[in-house]
Amino acid sequence: MSELPGVRQIATEVREGRTTAVAQLDACLSRIEAGDKSVNGFMEVQSEAARTQAEQVDAIIARGDDPGPLAGVPIAIKDNIVMQGRKTTCGSRILENYISPFESTATERLVKAGAVLVGTTRCDEFAMGSSTEHCAHGLVRNPWNHEHVPGGSSGGSAAVVAQGMVPAALGSDTGGSIRQPAAYCGITGLKPSYGRVSRWGLVAFGSSLDCIGPLTRDVADSAAIMNVIAGPDSHDSTSVDTPAPDYLQNLDERKPLVVGLPRQHLHERNHPAVVAALDEAKARLEAQGATFIDVDLKMTDHGIATYYVVATAEASSNLARFDGIRYGRRAEQRAGESLEDLYARSRGEGFGPEVRRRIMLGTYVLSAGYYDAYYKKALQARRVIHDEYKQVFQTCDVLLGPTTAEPAFKIGSIADPLTMYLSDRYTVGANIAGIPAISIPAGLAEVEGASMPIGLQLQAPFLGEQALLQAANQLQQSSDHHLASP
Repeated sequence: MSELPGVRQIATEVREGRTTAVAQLDACLSRIEAGDKSVNGFMEVQSEAARTQAEQVDAIIARGDDPGPLAGVPIAIKDNIVMQGRKTTCGSRILENYISPFESTATERLVKAGAVLVGTTRCDEFAMGSSTEHCAHGLVRNPWNHEHVPGGSSGGSAAVVAQGMVPAALGSDTGGSIRQPAAYCGITGLKPSYGRVSRWGLVAFGSSLDCIGPLTRDVADSAAIMNVIAGPDSHDSTSVDTPAPDYLQNLDERKPLVVGLPRQHLHERNHPAVVAALDEAKARLEAQGATFIDVDLKMTDHGIATYYVVATAEASSNLARFDGIRYGRRAEQRAGESLEDLYARSRGEGFGPEVRRRIMLGTYVLSAGYYDAYYKKALQARRVIHDEYKQVFQTCDVLLGPTTAEPAFKIGSIADPLTMYLSDRYTVGANIAGIPAISIPAGLAEVEGASMPIGLQLQAPFLGEQALLQAANQLQQSSDHHLASP
């Protein structure tokens, strides 16, 4: 990974004529051909469409016009973010042949900025998972050790960046699906504030939780991509109407931070390497003038329950449209079969077990007899969690803690869904509260003779991406963990 030029370097060299967008694409395609055989991160490499975009960038430069701030940068897109005329499957059989008639706002802005979209990356089906084992088209392997998961649900995006196939990718984060795989794969992953990046064209899982964000080698590259994809969008009614700032401006500024350490994140079950990484980060920030305070996020232990009630309820509603009639793959109709039976078979054949599990759970908590006991109670808990974060940020600039309690686990080692859900314990709070959070590499842990990455998470107040990126960059630049390669 250290040999691969980053987002800003590629864009600068293409704009200055030291290389071309086509040359960068050819190099990228060569890396994908060599590296993806073992990782299996790409769902589809769309080389022809990418070459057309690269040639357009070079033609703009040849005319003497501005190609945009991401000129010639190859970027991969998670397979639940649509691109016009390209296939989007969401890792599901029910959408295995779906070609979008429209473009997502995020990818449209990337192309207008000169980026080259090289293809789609595998993800857990409809973004429901923490390991990218729940993809109908094949699981993804961690580049650091192919026996381990890359995390999820944006595991494909994280893996292709960590492997050095592309300098950046887009993912989606509903409860940690950008940050957790970023930590497991040793890269940087940013979840913006809810509404800071348009959800137009993101296939919905949990509509009040979903966020699109970048996975990159370092914080500065994430800031460069945020400069392009962030901002208001008339297509998205949940988009924040406030213009986005320049996230690269003053990124290297060093401020004496007040850093909150959530007591509930300093758990005794955290891996020793995670504990050591947090102590090291504290020492590095303290050397730069930071002060630390202990804070309470007392609702942490209720976050998983709250998240999985709200998210599954919204998933049950959002996925109702995929019935094989209006959308998606239709089962072969049998003689004398009712329409209701055809619906049931189409959905049963089209959805995998994890999606079916969450649809059933969501339907249950929304049912007449249990709405007040579960869904309404979860909404009340969500408000308490939101207010708790808001109160904590009155005393500190950012929060610092682990992204995950442990490094990536082995493929197939977790069969119990509840155990899998608990891997998002430290990440779901940011989605519930709608605040921005970022995971940055924090070193390596020894797991059964293998060196596996771990990550640390920083969180900031709503729309506080600029301060969050500055703090994360300050911490990252004081170490060399982001230079490690699988």
